[in-house]
Amino acid sequence: MYLGAPLEIFTKYGLSGASRWGHVLAGITWIGLLYYFNFVQVPAFAQMSPEARAEAMDKLAWRALWWFRWSAAITAATGLLILGFNEQYKNSYFKSAPGISIATGILLALTMLGNVWSIIWPKQRVVIGNARATAAGGTADPAAPAAARRAALASRQNVIFSFPMLLFMVGTSHFFNDSRHFKVLPSGGERGVYWIIAIVIWLVFELNAVGVIGGTDPGPLKWPYETHRNAIITGVALAVVYYALWEIILRV
Repeated sequence: MYLGAPLEIFTKYGLSGASRWGHVLAGITWIGLLYYFNFVQVPAFAQMSPEARAEAMDKLAWRALWWFRWSAAITAATGLLILGFNEQYKNSYFKSAPGISIATGILLALTMLGNVWSIIWPKQRVVIGNARATAAGGTADPAAPAAARRAALASRQNVIFSFPMLLFMVGTSHFFNDSRHFKVLPSGGERGVYWIIAIVIWLVFELNAVGVIGGTDPGPLKWPYETHRNAIITGVALAVVYYALWEIILRV
């Protein structure tokens, strides 16, 4: 397929395919580490002695966070390259069913990226710095507990968002493009209703996670974030809700 002289060199020499390959590799690393932190590290750290936990934070968590934040950044960068290297994403693509699907996945993924770089990483730096200081006999940082709580809420929210995000990222090419089940080109009204509901759901969850709604202290609104089990249940439920929107609004 001819994309014009400026992009021909990239498609000719395989950078379109390379961007997809890199996107998958980086995405696996990012989401794998997200699940490791929430399903493995946090429960394990809770059972360790303060000395062992401080050592693990210094030697293990610090290294894992490096891979975590940069794999998130590379996932986003390669995703943007995919959009740039493929002609299918031009013109009215984002008005189509596959376009709506991938756009929903992008919204969730970019929110997760923002949580990594603006909340999780900065707050974990405070937590790990405090662990290092106290292990060396220094004074505890009074800001560390609040920082740990903020990082935990954002991390659990990323777990929740990862379920529908992966549903849309994978589903774009595998079942949301099924013209026998979903409308190929939904009307402007149908798209509008879908996006209003989808964005309201996304915004309420994100505002809850960052403490704009209900603060950051434990309470009924923070139930999804208190354990990894709660986050998994909420993530699956959210994916079901988003899929239900398609069945209600965008089905043929």
